[in-house]
Amino acid sequence: MSRKAEADRPDIYARITDRIVKDLEHGVRPWLKPWSAASTSGRITRPLRHNGLPYSGMNVLLLWSEQMSRGFASPTWMTFRQSLELGAAVRKGETGSTVVFASRFTRSEVDGNGGEIDREIPFLKAYSVFNVEQIDGLPESYYAPVAEVIDPVERIENADRFFRNTGATIRHGGNQAYYSPVTDHIQMPPFKAFRDAAGYAAVLAHETTHWTAREDRVGRDLSRYAKDRTDRAREELIAELGSCFLCADLGIAPELEPRPDHASYLQSWLSVLSDDRRAIFHAAAHAQRAVAFLHSLQPEADELKRVA
Repeated sequence: MSRKAEADRPDIYARITDRIVKDLEHGVRPWLKPWSAASTSGRITRPLRHNGLPYSGMNVLLLWSEQMSRGFASPTWMTFRQSLELGAAVRKGETGSTVVFASRFTRSEVDGNGGEIDREIPFLKAYSVFNVEQIDGLPESYYAPVAEVIDPVERIENADRFFRNTGATIRHGGNQAYYSPVTDHIQMPPFKAFRDAAGYAAVLAHETTHWTAREDRVGRDLSRYAKDRTDRAREELIAELGSCFLCADLGIAPELEPRPDHASYLQSWLSVLSDDRRAIFHAAAHAQRAVAFLHSLQPEADELKRVA
């Protein structure tokens, strides 16, 4: 990796984090924009690559933000080169949107004994993609609606089945929703306490993301959650993002109305992101791993493994 590339790396983290901090300072949780935008119609999905595969982690947040701010209805994106390979062309004057690619490079260093050791250094590479609405000449299928709106009853049945397949212990009672690492169970208020079935499923998505933390699942350390405000803020950010990713996958809306404790979390997130420009990237990566784990517990995931 060149010296210039190394110098540019922090700028990627800072530039993206500054955009998110600006939204949070105005009381806006940017990862909820796809659902709260007045112009949104149809089903919310994750952003999609040119081959139909969904983006993951931080790129979901980046492209959701771009889609909303620039008014794109299509969730599909591709690079300039990919558009050319499909016989199409990005329209003159169009500007791309930033996505990132995480990788590692190996650097030789001298250890305390004078010997050489190889050290793996993580880095981010930024590149540009274009929404299909910025491109002319693509096959007609790229301009067709990507996802149909599923019947609300079927949507809730799918979500219920998804959470049931995780095997998580879910108890009902009281007026708080939380995950207890000590007893390894999710506590939910009675169903009637929620505005509707989708609201119940959205809160359960948040708590189920917490549930993935145990060592034999994805292994996030919650030992300081109750004692350390910063650790709690980081874990709550992971659960927020995990819930949004999962809600998009299940076709339901996340918690659009903040809980009473979210005002304090908002300030905590601002503090965390201001102190650590990589925090949102780490949170998105943890959220992605949590949601991928939950998907791996579904029967269709086993079926795909047998077919592969």
